[in-house]
Amino acid sequence: MLQDSETVADDPGLDGRTARRDRNRLAALDAALELFSEGELTPTPEQVASRSGVSLRSVYRYFADRGDLIRSAVDRHLERVQPLFVIDAIGEGTFDTRVERFVSARMRGYEAIAATARASRLRAPTSDVIREQLDRARRLYRAQLEHQFAPELAALAPTRRRAVLAAADALTQIETIELYRVQHGYSTEDTHGMLADALRILLEPAG
Repeated sequence: MLQDSETVADDPGLDGRTARRDRNRLAALDAALELFSEGELTPTPEQVASRSGVSLRSVYRYFADRGDLIRSAVDRHLERVQPLFVIDAIGEGTFDTRVERFVSARMRGYEAIAATARASRLRAPTSDVIREQLDRARRLYRAQLEHQFAPELAALAPTRRRAVLAAADALTQIETIELYRVQHGYSTEDTHGMLADALRILLEPAG
């Protein structure tokens, strides 16, 4: 039996089929992400098959249903763009330097995930997994805010600290940036400037 198992594991045909399956699955996910970016936030397996060149039968084999396809596409995109949200030397530097680094990272991340975030929010009411993805991202963004501006928050009285943190968190979540960029039509530069100014008003040390 051991020899048979090793023969199967070393079978180049099997390796090739596995690699092809992986490539096709990723092609389907990338096609879904392209459709997100074009405003099609709930793409069908048929649309994904047509866009990716992967057979419809294969798409159904890779994903349990439409929800699984969308959830998997969101996962792939978040994994790819996560580094864009990283803040260099988080919590270090002058207050103004930290404001600029924070806003730059948040805006950079927003521009990368805007379409996928819209698709996620649309599916969230009917998907526990996507809802948890969004909640986890919001918690991470809040923790990043607290770390970056820990000195300023620590200097506030507890009641005021709670209110300021809540306001700064709401101000810099992806949904608020979406409000600025899409609903209000502000440019990336204007949105960056307004977020930075608002954070300074909320957090700048007295004196």
